[in-house]
Amino acid sequence: MTNTNFLAIAKRTFALEISALTTLEQALDDQFNQACLLLLGCKGRVVVTGMGKSGHIAHKIAATLASTGTPAFFVHPGEASHGDMGMITGADVVIALSNSGEVNEIVSLLPLIKRLGAALIGMSGNNSSSLATLSDVHLYCGVEQEACPLNLAPTSSTTAALVMGDAVAIALLEARGFSAEDFAFSHPGGSLGRKLLLKVETIMHDGDEIPIINPDASVSEALMVMTQKSLGMVTVQQDGRLLGIFTDGDLRRVIDQKIDFSATSISTVMHPKPHSIDADQLAAQALYMMEEHKITSLVVTHKNIVAGVIHMHDILRAGVA
Repeated sequence: MTNTNFLAIAKRTFALEISALTTLEQALDDQFNQACLLLLGCKGRVVVTGMGKSGHIAHKIAATLASTGTPAFFVHPGEASHGDMGMITGADVVIALSNSGEVNEIVSLLPLIKRLGAALIGMSGNNSSSLATLSDVHLYCGVEQEACPLNLAPTSSTTAALVMGDAVAIALLEARGFSAEDFAFSHPGGSLGRKLLLKVETIMHDGDEIPIINPDASVSEALMVMTQKSLGMVTVQQDGRLLGIFTDGDLRRVIDQKIDFSATSISTVMHPKPHSIDADQLAAQALYMMEEHKITSLVVTHKNIVAGVIHMHDILRAGVA
C-alpha cells in the first residue's frame, strides 16, 4: 500500500493543464486567422505530421479534420523520408507538429515541403525554432510547465497542441457551414449514424396503419379506431388533409367532462392544431419535437397531406434516442 494522494495529484494535473490552456488562449493572434484561411483555400488535402507524442496528437488532429469537412490524413515523418513524401503534393497544406520545433525528422522535411510548393503550418512551443521560422504560418502552442513533476513527459504541451488542433477544426467546420447531416456521412456506422441519417419516413406508420377518422364521426367511433391501431391517438382527416388529432390525453379530459361519447362529434373535442413533421425530416428532429412539446407521437405530412404517424416507441426501437 502507498500513502500517495492520487486525488491531489489528479487535481494538480488538471490545474496545470487548465492554466496552460488559459495562457494559450491569451496568446492567440492573427496567425490563427491566417492558418484557417490557408486551410480553407487548400485545393488538395491537409497532411498532418509529427514525431513521437506529437505524432499521436497529429493523428488525432487529422482524424478530427477529416470527420468535420476538411479532407486530411497523417503522414509519419520517418516514413516520409523513405518514400511517403510521394503522398504530398504542391496543392496540399502540411501541418507539422513539434513542441521544440527542432525534431530532426520534421526539420529534414521542411526543405522538401517548400520545394514541392505545399503551404506549411507549423505548431510548436518555440517561436524562434526552425519549424516556426520556415513555416508560412506558425501557431504557438508553448506551455510554461508540463504537468509531469519532472517537467519532462509531454503532458501540458500535448494537451495544448490537441486543443489548438480542435480549435482549427471547429473554426473550419463553422466557416464551411458543415451540418449534422454532413457529419453523419463521415460517421454512418452505429448509433451516431442512425441518429443523424435516419429519416422519419423510414420508421413511420403509413397506409392502413394510420388511425384515421372523419370529422363527423362520434367519439365512440374514434375510440374504436384508436384501439385497433394501438398508437394512442387518431387523426381527424378530410380528403387527406389534417384537421386535428384526438389522443389518450384528450380522452382523459373528455371523461372528466362526462360527455356522451356516442352523441358527441370528434370534431368538437379534437385538438385542432396538432404538431406535425415532414416525412423527409430526420428522426432525431422528431425526437426533439416530442421532447420539447412533451408528446409521444407526431403526424407526418408530405406536401401538407397526411403521410403517416411516428410514435416515440418507433424512435426508441430504431436506436435514435
